[in-house]
Amino acid sequence: MHDFGVGLAGIVGPGDLIVLSGPLGAGKTTLTRGLGEGLDVRGPVTSPTFVLARTHPSLVGGSPLVHVDAYRLSSALELDDLDIDFARSVVVVEWGSGMLDGVAESWLEVDIERPTGAATGPDAAPGEPDGSELEHDEPRIVTVRGFGPRWGAAGSA
Repeated sequence: MHDFGVGLAGIVGPGDLIVLSGPLGAGKTTLTRGLGEGLDVRGPVTSPTFVLARTHPSLVGGSPLVHVDAYRLSSALELDDLDIDFARSVVVVEWGSGMLDGVAESWLEVDIERPTGAATGPDAAPGEPDGSELEHDEPRIVTVRGFGPRWGAAGSA
């Protein structure tokens, strides 16, 4: 997931919104860490669960990365209340599916599936296996869908 994020950094820029979906332990935060590395932003990129949103400025004069955890948000209005600079940032929203009404004109949805019962490392939820008995690089199924004028032609990958 980290390498996927690094690669994604090569095609996104200011104003791009990426919505990540998947179960606990799927690799949403790991993907975002890779994206941050690819964008060369100040880190570390960690889950913003308790602060809701964290901005990572660019170290090379590029776009900042805004990392949002929408798990505790109940609507697009609450997402809008975070006053995120969507126009000049690359914004990643974990758990944001269905919260984009009126917030963005275009976005990428990245759905991550992991093997049933598998969870690894820092993305593992309390009580889930920590992955020590699983392969470190277990496979994921990643579906990317583009929406709106910026990504509409992208379709699914």
